[in-house]
Amino acid sequence: MALTPDVPTTFRPSQEPSARKQEYRGMTGRFEGRVAIVTGGASGIGAATVNRLKEDGARVLIVDRNAPASWDEEGACLFQADLTLPRAAAEMVAQAVERFGRLDFLVNNAGMGALNDPSDETDEQWFRLFAINIDAVMRGCRAALPHMRAQGSGAIVNVASISGLGGDYGMAAYNASKAAVVNYSRSLAIDCARDGVRVNVVCPGLIDTPMTAPIPGRERWHAAIPMGRSAQPREIASTIAFLLSEDASFMTGSVLVADGGVTATTGQPRSPNLRPLPPLTR
Repeated sequence: MALTPDVPTTFRPSQEPSARKQEYRGMTGRFEGRVAIVTGGASGIGAATVNRLKEDGARVLIVDRNAPASWDEEGACLFQADLTLPRAAAEMVAQAVERFGRLDFLVNNAGMGALNDPSDETDEQWFRLFAINIDAVMRGCRAALPHMRAQGSGAIVNVASISGLGGDYGMAAYNASKAAVVNYSRSLAIDCARDGVRVNVVCPGLIDTPMTAPIPGRERWHAAIPMGRSAQPREIASTIAFLLSEDASFMTGSVLVADGGVTATTGQPRSPNLRPLPPLTR
């Protein structure tokens, strides 16, 4: 079945692109026998999360609109889909259960950004951004919950952003959509807490991914980050893996910020009377 004429739904054993091969100091085997779905899993944070979960023993269904060119490792399969389509989430969950026999983890990572003046925002831009950033999250959770509730366990991590915790210049739609992810996840967490299903949120700051690559003036962004650098995708993947693991067994409805210290500041300038800061790191 094709989701759209130009975006067919395909399902085949994965081969992990060499560009995504990372070394992790993870707890190999802690997710043995577990099954995960990772949306937006072909690049950036999603790809790093796929690697991390596989390193820890999980089998993964990678969901992405864009299929990587080549695949060469076992333990993961690709489901190519456009998650803005209402039926795509139910189909991805059905594929995971059919292929692997169960579903333990869901990582809703797929998303997009937008930059414009609020007076220039069109209905089409607003609704498309919400379709992937929050509608797809809701549908993914809705489709996964019956399976997790039936087995009495499960963990969901929704990837939001520090932009969901405050405002940014020219990013009203993105801010609103990510804020929706945060509070939807909190509500979902309390609704599912006694079913054995945990729901948590990761709010990253600036990450080196294909989505953020076009951002100009990166040095200015780094200067605004107390740690003086952007994060690597694998650092956020480790945060996600922690929230999925039994190490976070008493955490649900939590919003975990990983931003290099950005949201720890009040925004006031640093006094020139303090010692000079070390040079920025990359």
